[in-house]
Order: sequence, then structure tokens, then C-alpha cells
Amino acid sequence: MIDALFGSKTRVKLLHLFLNNPGSAFYVREITRLIDEQINSVRRELSNMLEVGIITSDSADNKLYYEINQRYEYYVPFRAIFADVKMEAGGEVKAGVMEWQELVRELAGVRLAVCAGVLVKGSTSAIDLLVVGDISTTKLKNVVKQIEKKEARELNYSMLSYDEFYYRLSVRDKFITEILHGKHAVLLDADNILKS
Repeated sequence: MIDALFGSKTRVKLLHLFLNNPGSAFYVREITRLIDEQINSVRRELSNMLEVGIITSDSADNKLYYEINQRYEYYVPFRAIFADVKMEAGGEVKAGVMEWQELVRELAGVRLAVCAGVLVKGSTSAIDLLVVGDISTTKLKNVVKQIEKKEARELNYSMLSYDEFYYRLSVRDKFITEILHGKHAVLLDADNILKS
């Protein structure tokens, strides 16, 4: 039934393979073995998927590797359809499980936390999470891993000291300006620095 909806059983198998292995890259012959399809139909579908933007390609060791584009606009809905993980109905959080936004807010030393990129619908920022303050790198990495698991994709995040952020904000640094002038969400602004 899903083959009819998506037009090709090869495409369905490819989506299933890529969406169950985010962050993994495969070359054409490896893909044909994994999904048990003819090389010509695999190449045709890979070309179509590249054109749409759902996958990306990169060459290494004289081979062209393909992987899922985790920044693709419809990545999350496609993952809900094709991945072998169970999504929580309606986005509800089970009792006792803390939302990832709270994990960021409760990190010791955080004075400012801004979401953008793949964490904010409609954002085109290359950075998904900006955290400012005197924060333990290890604790932040652990929180980011939890967010990545919840969001089922890798994140680009940046951590700055408060002084560095304030300086960059005051000189209208391009990195900070692009995040704050694009679509974003402020999780925490303990000093109301963005309101002034």
C-alpha cells in the first residue's frame, strides 16, 4: 500500500533504510545489497531523492556516499512514517519524562538559551541551539545527546561565555545577528539581555 502512495517500492525501501540510519552513509552497491533491488532502479531513485533534497551525497575513497538530510523540511514526518521507532502519540510526554527544553533551562550556569535551525519551524539558521553562560561542557553534551535522541537528528550547537556573547552582540557580530534576526525561540534569558 505504501508503495502505491510513494510510487515505487525501491523508493520506499530507500526511505526505510535512510530514515532508520540517520548519520550513516551508504554507497550504491552497498545499498543494492541492503535493500535487494536492481542497481539501475536504485540509481534512478537516489537521483530523484537528491533532487528533492531528502538525501545528500558526498564522495570519499573514490565512492559516492548517500545519507539522509536531517535538515530536510519534512524529515520528522517522514521519520514518523518510515522509521522503526515508536513516536509518542500527539507529541505527548510520558509522566516523569522531562521535556528537553526544561533540561536546557535547568543546566547549571545557563544565562541564555536560544533555539533555531531544525528546532524552530521555519528557521534557516545553521545553528540549532545557542547556550550562553558558565556551563560544564560535559553536561551540555549530555543534554544535547538527549535532545538529539528525542528529535532523532544531529544538532549543531554553540556554547559561549556570557562576556563573549555580550561583546559579540554589542558589535553586531554576524554569527549572533544571523541567529537573532532569523526565526528563533528564546528558552531562557535570565538577564533579559535580548529585551534591551
